[in-house]
Amino acid sequence: MAEDRNDPIESQFRGGVAVITGAGSGIGEGLAKLAAGIGMRVVLADISMANLDRVAAEIFASGGDVLAVPTDVSEPEALERLAARTHAHFGDVRLLINNAGIEAVGFSWELSAQQWQRTLNINMHGVVHGVRAFAPCMLAAGQPAWIANTSSTGALNMLPLQSAYVMGKHAVQSFTECLALEMQLKKARITVSAIVPGPVNSQMFAAPETARADADPDVAAHLELMRAYLAQHGIAPAEAARRIFAGLAAREFWVSTHPEITAEVARRRAAYLAELALPQMPPLRATQVLK
Repeated sequence: MAEDRNDPIESQFRGGVAVITGAGSGIGEGLAKLAAGIGMRVVLADISMANLDRVAAEIFASGGDVLAVPTDVSEPEALERLAARTHAHFGDVRLLINNAGIEAVGFSWELSAQQWQRTLNINMHGVVHGVRAFAPCMLAAGQPAWIANTSSTGALNMLPLQSAYVMGKHAVQSFTECLALEMQLKKARITVSAIVPGPVNSQMFAAPETARADADPDVAAHLELMRAYLAQHGIAPAEAARRIFAGLAAREFWVSTHPEITAEVARRRAAYLAELALPQMPPLRATQVLK
């Protein structure tokens, strides 16, 4: 990509170091490729070595400066190793995006203890420990920097059959809000953002964690609904990345790929809480696509 100093995205991020978890596919892959394309040095973190190798090779072939680090974000020690390798290889981090996430579809009582633990460890604790691993050095550097956590419209909503995912995303949203206040208290030069994806064709519902579809027709129907909606209406990860980077460059807290969907879900949530209403099914489940 040609340099354009009038481009707010390039002017903010070119030359800096970006660390992106879940960078081997979907939104994370789109973010990594865009970051490299605007001249960032990019650290790719993902549990899949095959996906990491593929994305790193594509970035390298395009002239990007890239480091691939196999990382299971469910393990705090793995994130600490990621931070150590990043600083040893590239130095200070300008942009940290805690993006890794998985789905677990099924009735709450039918998901195994292992599914519950893995989903929450990746989606929730992976974000917390990603911040713990990187924030101290980002604060010590004293330079403008960004921490962005991938939340979800699910963080403002309720859905059956995705309780583990929705629960974790509610926690991520609350954590990100508290983190923003903590950075204000420290008078830090770190912008904190909650990334709220709308429908993105990220293959999220094709993952093996979406279990028990063969055992319950309600679960199978829900999976088919979500997959079909994303395939038909989801934007490409590359377009999602472009919209996300625009929001980050503008230093927005709410960074949404589909602001109109996010605003509508937020309005419904606010009315539900204000009225202390009973939990209700979303008007059209397919419009509440999570990621």
